Amino acid sequence: MSTPTLKQRPTHEFSRILGIGAYRPEVIVTNDDVCQWIDSSDEWIRQRTGIVTRHRAPKDISVIDMAVGAGREALAHAGIDASELGAVIVSTVTHPYATPSAAALVTEMLGATPAPAYDISAACAGYCYGVAQGDALVRSGAAKYVLVIGAEKLSDVINNHERTISFLLGDGAGAVVIGPADEPGVGPSVWGSDGSKWDAIGMTHSMLDVRDFSESAMKSESVLDAAAAGEMQASLWPTLRQDGQTVFRWAVWEMAKVAKQALEAAGIEAADLGAFVPHQANMRIIDEMAKQLKLPESVIVGRDIADAGNTSAASIPLATHRLLQENPELSGKYSLQIGFGAGLVFGAQVVRLP
Repeated sequence: MSTPTLKQRPTHEFSRILGIGAYRPEVIVTNDDVCQWIDSSDEWIRQRTGIVTRHRAPKDISVIDMAVGAGREALAHAGIDASELGAVIVSTVTHPYATPSAAALVTEMLGATPAPAYDISAACAGYCYGVAQGDALVRSGAAKYVLVIGAEKLSDVINNHERTISFLLGDGAGAVVIGPADEPGVGPSVWGSDGSKWDAIGMTHSMLDVRDFSESAMKSESVLDAAAAGEMQASLWPTLRQDGQTVFRWAVWEMAKVAKQALEAAGIEAADLGAFVPHQANMRIIDEMAKQLKLPESVIVGRDIADAGNTSAASIPLATHRLLQENPELSGKYSLQIGFGAGLVFGAQVVRLP
């Protein structure tokens, strides 16, 4: 008796981005606001980072809320009902629960249940990681349509008085729908990591530190004043920090190489691009990468950082969303996108804009 052949799902040769959405919190934090907490100036922040303002979400707006808002707009733009989604991927490092995932609740709130749902923890490269996986899921036949969301509430994990990164960061969410296409719309992804620089960007403490403090405080024979104990425990709350010089050098010199590799993998030249949308980490990094890529003046460079700050996994879809709003002629053209950040991790691909 012969062994039966396993059935396989129908596959799609190509995929592309069908729709895009964004959520920007209404609270605007200026450089003058930031300078209440750190010894700096509006001029210094603009010169060193290119940031003028950043959006931050109020306490009653969560990562989930922003992800759902961006996801709804992306679905509407694509003309896809949430019930048609074959997977929902949320890239975030600021969902306050280790489990369950943000994606599972986002899927339910969008009306996409029972679509598979999972989170990606790849910091500022998370969106590009999500696009790589969405592309693979569509082309393999595992899903017809995939919603990829980058959403961050970084204001939950910053100490406003910390100088290395807090003043850079903002909140927001961006999303895209990836689906089947008649021609290539997502180029080969060039992605990877460099764990030798694992501690260049990270948290000041782990949750274990908070736990250990609580346990030792309870066992201590000395009675701490409740307010003092609260202040000590609050000081152990994990917040972000970075080695700015290490990150800057790595981003400028190594990520330009990755961007070039993504162009080569896609088989196109810089002159073929309509847009270049790097992670919105620092305006000087963006400008230096554009210079190393020798982009012609016809290529529009995403510089959303000036108004939005660094929004980690949300930065590339937010910047892309703005470019398409301000330059509708970019629709259908190629965009080179590259994300890089904590890990250190990176991801890049050329996509056809919706």
